[in-house]
Amino acid sequence: MTHQALLKIPKNAVNKNLTHANSAVGFSVAPMLDWTDKHCRFFHRQLSNQAWLYSEMVTTGAIIYGDNLPRFLGHNDCEAPVVLQLGGSHSKDLATCAALGEEWGYSEINLNVGCPSDRVQNNMIGACLLGHPELVAQNVAAMKAKVSIPVTVKTRIGIDEQEDFQILRNFVAGLVKAGVDGVIIHARKAWLQGLSPKENREVPPLKYDWVHRIKAEFPDLDIAINGGLKTHSQAVEHYNEYQSLPAVDGVMLGRTAYEQPYSLAEVDQLYYGEDKPIITRDQVLDNMYPYIEQHLVNGGKLIQVTRHMLGLFHGLPGGRIWRRHLSENAFKATAGVNVVEEAYKMVSQEIKRMEDRT
Repeated sequence: MTHQALLKIPKNAVNKNLTHANSAVGFSVAPMLDWTDKHCRFFHRQLSNQAWLYSEMVTTGAIIYGDNLPRFLGHNDCEAPVVLQLGGSHSKDLATCAALGEEWGYSEINLNVGCPSDRVQNNMIGACLLGHPELVAQNVAAMKAKVSIPVTVKTRIGIDEQEDFQILRNFVAGLVKAGVDGVIIHARKAWLQGLSPKENREVPPLKYDWVHRIKAEFPDLDIAINGGLKTHSQAVEHYNEYQSLPAVDGVMLGRTAYEQPYSLAEVDQLYYGEDKPIITRDQVLDNMYPYIEQHLVNGGKLIQVTRHMLGLFHGLPGGRIWRRHLSENAFKATAGVNVVEEAYKMVSQEIKRMEDRT
């Protein structure tokens, strides 16, 4: 069965020109600290015109009390639709930062209520906010009052000993009352103590049915599902009924999208029904060369861009050669776009060699 046969196109297909759209509808790439920076997002945008892209989580303190807004809020216009994910718990600060995000051209503001790391817990950020549902609702209402763009929440299904679906249901009900535009739900709970962030992505059992039950409880709310999805085939199953429960409106993939970025080349066709050829890796590189050259002219380093491109040839002959050549050379002070061109030449030669053998 093909992906297209599995897929039911989302009822509100995302389009950059539709102001009502948000990242809980369609396909999005998860926000990931130290990964989804502006160079990563530019690269991913070459692979998909429609996917919603996310910033790394930015704390309100970094924006308000820091002295480098371009570092935390800077992005390229072509990244749209792009989401600014905020970490914080003070309504006034979140509202201020949401307004700045809109001013800087972001398409949506998202509140992180899912990160389980000790670092964010100590500042009342992330998954620990699940224990304070009224505060989260206040935060959403405060941001909604300051911006005209969508405000969404990314959350877990619970924390620690929480095993009652009603807790999650009540949490989402508060968000709806506050005016939230969409909710992205990681279908695992988070353990605030005893598990590392990596273990929190893998150890707590997945409860996809809880996400679909939330959709059943709130049929008019845009709901996206996240967690444990590694392929498009797995993801699109959630656009159909799941255990006799309603389909969700969107899916979010994280590490698979990052580590195997060429999988994003199918997104526009699979999730948005676009009838166009899938972009080739050659075309992606042709689009990246001018960006890399400009980044170097501006004083940047090659590795700041190419570290996000290491998986472009994942699964192909020469994929390891590509990765190794960039890893061993892109960090050098004199590294230029020629390093990427050399790596691609090696990949091409390896692919041809393998084809000749068969």
